[in-house]
Order: sequence, then structure tokens, then C-alpha cells
Amino acid sequence: MTITLKDVAERAGVSRSAVSRTFTKGASVSARTRARVEAAARELGYCPNVLARGLTTGRTRLIGLVSDNFTNPYFLQIFDRFTIGLQEAGLRPLLVNLSGALDAAAALRMLRQYSVDGVIVASSTLPPDFAGAFRGAGLPVIHAFGWSSATPPTALAGIDNVAAGRLAARTLLARGYRRLGFLGGPPEAQTTRDRLQGLRADLEGAPGATLSVSHARAYSHAAGQAEMARLLGQGTPAEAYFCGDDVIAIGALAAVRAAGLSVPGDIGLLGLNDMEMAGWDNIALTTIRQPLEAIVAAAIDLVRERIDRPDTGQSTRLFAPEIVERATLRRTR
Repeated sequence: MTITLKDVAERAGVSRSAVSRTFTKGASVSARTRARVEAAARELGYCPNVLARGLTTGRTRLIGLVSDNFTNPYFLQIFDRFTIGLQEAGLRPLLVNLSGALDAAAALRMLRQYSVDGVIVASSTLPPDFAGAFRGAGLPVIHAFGWSSATPPTALAGIDNVAAGRLAARTLLARGYRRLGFLGGPPEAQTTRDRLQGLRADLEGAPGATLSVSHARAYSHAAGQAEMARLLGQGTPAEAYFCGDDVIAIGALAAVRAAGLSVPGDIGLLGLNDMEMAGWDNIALTTIRQPLEAIVAAAIDLVRERIDRPDTGQSTRLFAPEIVERATLRRTR
């Protein structure tokens, strides 16, 4: 049997509005009344209905977590951290899967049906008109871990992707590689373009260094494996590849091994993200780490800030990448 606010009011001998104020943060209620209401609630096992309260306050505290790549294992880690972080902040996550979505207006209608207070977009391939539609409807929107526009109309939280490309170049050159390859994610992702920009910048002037560029069709194991198989089939692969992310790199690793070649003996591989799977013994991927927890915390801070102060301007919080040494590159010379 559901215990209602009315039941608590009757047990405590106070009005229903007094019970409501007791469980509303910042509302005025005397210490004596609060004690009576809280005692009655404990005796009855009453828990406030936060959704019903949202109808009164106009705030649901729901945050839409939007992505279009739930098949990527790294995003499972991202959303695990996001759901924990939002709950700790007194917010509630609403996962929204936009894989294959083409209509920004339809996605916006879905979010508005649930009266979300804000949106966090974790995607580097979702077209920018989606975030634009959310923002145009007055929803605070944050991009985290990736974006698909050079000038997204939202606040951002992620790594410095140009710096990641530069770090990749320095890492590969320091190990004596000169014939390098960039096996990036989809070319429409701004993160892909930024990483390639940084890679090229630090390869300029390096004696004997050359760079070939190719792209996997998606951030997936199958796409990484297919693109590496194609490159190997051409007969002159690079000495080492900087891959668009860990999933693409692990797919490339499978293709290299299937061709009877070794990593790093014949081909070196460098990933990006440092997802949990990259550290498995049978993979041991050398990669560039994104500080996942710091990015999640920044994104939550940004969305809360814009919920409380809708006139807050644009903000970008970029974090430095770092190398995680494992076993898919040869040692530094």
C-alpha cells in the first residue's frame, strides 16, 4: 500500500503543505514541525515522490545522457561514471540512445516529453544540429568526450585532442618509427580532425617521417579490423599507426594478428581513451589516456551551472592527455 503525503500529514498532525515544505530543499518550516514530520515519515516508511515534486517546482532534475554509440565499450564506462556522478549531485540520468537517428526535432520531442532539465551529449559523430535543436529549445546542453563541429554551440568538456595528436607524434618518433599511419575514426568527427592536426604539426620537420591517412567507418572493433585488413592488403603498411580510439586499435590488432604479423614486432599500434579492455593481458594496448572522471565531473559541473544560471556563457574545459605504456609499441630508443 502506497504511503502518501496525506498519510504523513495526518500522522504528524500538520497540514499537507507543511509536509511538502519539510521535504523541499530551502523551504521554510519550523524545527518542531520538521521533527514531527520526519518522525511520522520514518514510522510510515514514507519516501517523497520526486517526480510529483517536479510537477510543482518545474524542475525534474532529470539530465538526458545522449549518445549514438552504445556498442562502444568505452561509452559503457563513460555512462557508468556519469550515472554515479549525477546521482551523487542529486540529479537523475535519463539515457537516450540516438543510434541511427536522423531527425533532431524528434529527439528533442522525446527529451521534452520527460521534461529534462539539461542534456549531456557524449558523441563525436552526432550531427551538430541535434545539440543546436536542444539548445534552441532552452535546454542547457553540454558536449563531453567529443563533438562533430569546429564551433559547437555548447559548452565542452574533454581532452585537448590537438595535444593528443602531438603526443602521439612525439611518442612514435621517440621509438624510432618514421613511416607512420593515422587510422582515424569517421572523418566528420571534429575530434578526428583535431587529432590529425596535432599529429601532422609535430611530424613537420621530423627527418625521414612520412604519414599516411585513412579512416575507419565507425568507432567499432569491426571497422578498425576491416580498415587495417584493407591497408595490409595494399602490401606496404606503415611501421606504426595512431588509431582513432582503443576500439579501432583493438580491431586493427586483430587484423594484424590474423595476417600472421606481430605487434609490435612488425607493426606498432597506439590507441586513445585507455578503456578497461585496453589493459587486458591478451591486448595490452599502449594508449593515450583521457581522464574520464575529471571530464565527467566537469560536464556535470557545467550542466548544473547552466540549470541554475541559464544566462551563463560558453565554456570549454580541456584536459591534458597522457601516455599509458603497455606492449603494442616498441621501446623508446
